Amino acid sequence: MAQIIQQVSLEDVRFYSPIGFYEEEQILGNEFFVTVSVSFPFKNPDSEVLENTINYEEIYRILVEVMSPRRKLLESAAEDILNKLVETYSSVQKIDVRIRKSNPPFGGDLANSVVSLHYSKD
Repeated sequence: MAQIIQQVSLEDVRFYSPIGFYEEEQILGNEFFVTVSVSFPFKNPDSEVLENTINYEEIYRILVEVMSPRRKLLESAAEDILNKLVETYSSVQKIDVRIRKSNPPFGGDLANSVVSLHYSKD
């Protein structure tokens, strides 16, 4: 049986956060770009009613909450985002979280590091 799946995403949301393995990164902060996509069954009797979808402003609030405190690893931030989305939205079937760090401190010229997590309810 065919099913329509709706996807709501925020792409490349920019944060300047105190996240990094080294103490100086946690003090000075780094630039990060977060992309989150959530997929869920499209059972929408009225496409103009916000309660019939997932409000990406609420997703943004979760990102701000997770990306604000000091932490060492992007993996823990990605996991916290994923867990908060799963807890908040029971109808979600798939979630993709991607965090990109600009210019990580290993000497690369214009390098980026990326951590991704993918969730699928099957």
